[in-house]
Amino acid sequence: MQLTIHRGTQEIGGSCLEVVSGKTRLILDVGMPLLDRKGNSLDWMRLGQASKEELDSRGLIPPVSGLFSAGSPPAAIVLTHGHLDHTGLVDRTDPTIPIYATRGTSKMMLAGNLFARQVALPRERSRELTPRESVEIGAFRVTAFSVDHSIFGSAALLVEAEGQSLLYSGDLRLHGRKPGMATEIFASCGKREIDVLVMEGTHLGQPQDDQRTEYELEEQLVAEINSTSGLVLASFSPQHVDRTVSFIRAAIRTGRTFVADAYTAFVLHLVSSETRVPVPGKSPGYPVFFPKFLKRSKKRELLDRICPFMAEAEIRLEVILNDPQKYLMVFRPSMISSDFSGELPAECLCLYSRWYGYLEQPEWRDAVLHLDRVGGRLNEAHASGHIYVDDIRRFIAGVNPRVVIPVHSFAPHEIKQFDCNVQLLSDGMPLELE
Repeated sequence: MQLTIHRGTQEIGGSCLEVVSGKTRLILDVGMPLLDRKGNSLDWMRLGQASKEELDSRGLIPPVSGLFSAGSPPAAIVLTHGHLDHTGLVDRTDPTIPIYATRGTSKMMLAGNLFARQVALPRERSRELTPRESVEIGAFRVTAFSVDHSIFGSAALLVEAEGQSLLYSGDLRLHGRKPGMATEIFASCGKREIDVLVMEGTHLGQPQDDQRTEYELEEQLVAEINSTSGLVLASFSPQHVDRTVSFIRAAIRTGRTFVADAYTAFVLHLVSSETRVPVPGKSPGYPVFFPKFLKRSKKRELLDRICPFMAEAEIRLEVILNDPQKYLMVFRPSMISSDFSGELPAECLCLYSRWYGYLEQPEWRDAVLHLDRVGGRLNEAHASGHIYVDDIRRFIAGVNPRVVIPVHSFAPHEIKQFDCNVQLLSDGMPLELE
């Protein structure tokens, strides 16, 4: 078996790996980079509308034969999860290539496409990966294992061929609500010899002072909510279902009603067949707020057609503003002008539960100014979606591979601190598994 990491050996984002056995080639993830060649952040929203030629001219298309251009196409693309830095170039690939993903990932890509103009998984190309069930793709056997990450449906991938095995961690964490997922990987991989572990290392080389678990975050949310008598605004990714659960539990524990927006409610509806969550419109006491921009769009017509129960649970903003101390509502900065008419309610609290870097964006800087004007405040309340450094050590020990190759990191050399056999690769460097 041969492994080539086309992008990801020296950076976070743009993940794209290729494995080859005989005449069969598989692509593991096909993501959009976070940064350009000069280290500047990329505007994913604009790039989503860019041509393949423009992306290629900017060095954003990995040079994989037959994946984006002429040449014999790979047998399949296999996705670990639905984040754009792992899926963002899917729609630029050869449309004849089948795409394997978990049911959860296909659902998250559907929701992201509908509400956030993200890449969708074309139905005619979609092939389902069921966790712990192997599929044969040419010379390969591929087995997905569910992992805890900041988007529903995430998986690690065990790839086997020629008597050799490679485990690709994808993105994951061990400090979330589902530690049993990692235990299943250890139990399965501990029974066999894993030749190569391709291990995500987002936190390598970064400060380790904040290592909150999802349960500790819930306690922080409860304390923050209890500290205010005003409206609580919650900003987080609706695709991060465990984070939604943390906010719902915090609302229950503080006597508030959790108000989902349409995006969050739709995601809860999609995943309710796979995990136990309340569904606004079906579960009593869970209203839905429809922002004005959505009321005027075709998306609302589509939602009313496929999820009519959501409309029955609609709550108007004036109802919330009449008793702000009773509610915790999902929030986006665009709502300030479109729904709050440019003025937030007095002394409201915004709990920001996303990557801190987004706070530098103009819309969030403006939101902070609006909060200041009404005596409100924005408090960061976040737990990482990526595995902490000490847990990387634990994961490596649990898998016990012959070789560890770091990816998804700006400091891959830092993995050498662990007691394991490390091999550092460069983008495009092929490695023959031994």
